[in-house]
Amino acid sequence: MTDVIGIYGASGFGREVLPLVREQYSSVELVFIDDGFQSDNLNGYKVLSFDDFLEVEATSKKLTVAIADSKIREAVTKKCEERNLPIINISASNVVILDEVEIGQGSILCPFVTVTSNVQIGKSFHANIYSYVAHDCVIGDYVTFAPRVHCNGNIHIDDFAYIGTGAVIKQGSPDKPLKIGKGAIVGMGAVVTKDVPAGTIVIGNPAKPLERKS
Repeated sequence: MTDVIGIYGASGFGREVLPLVREQYSSVELVFIDDGFQSDNLNGYKVLSFDDFLEVEATSKKLTVAIADSKIREAVTKKCEERNLPIINISASNVVILDEVEIGQGSILCPFVTVTSNVQIGKSFHANIYSYVAHDCVIGDYVTFAPRVHCNGNIHIDDFAYIGTGAVIKQGSPDKPLKIGKGAIVGMGAVVTKDVPAGTIVIGNPAKPLERKS
């Protein structure tokens, strides 16, 4: 028997994460896990259902959850925790992490991500390529950064927030950090200059709430 790592999610992001896992864990068997995938093979690796993964005989079994939707990511994480399946942190070899950084379990840090100093990040954080988190930021659980997110210093981002590709979040201050609320969505290319309330979608430069058509 051997050690097995499952990449939960056989979508585009899962395929991007595969080489990172392969580089970080060179001597284990890798498989994809996806209950809805229509083939049993992807990019040369087996695709198993979750139940089939549970039945695999192995010295140890671990997972990374490569699913962008934060609510689904939370549900999968809880399902794994209930079965005592460890969820690992994945980090590209060229990720830069400086001093006094805490990152919760289940993170995925893609190539060219930078996390500077005195940063606290919760569980299951996804940071896609070329994103950065600057000093004195606090990020909650199940937060997702699309590619090239610019998260400047003294920013607080609550659980389940999604920050779109190329978004820029203006630096806060130690006494008044800029805050992005729980479940908020920052649109692609938005420039955030003030707090974003929970559950709000903001777009544009400067970012403003998306007007919903009646």
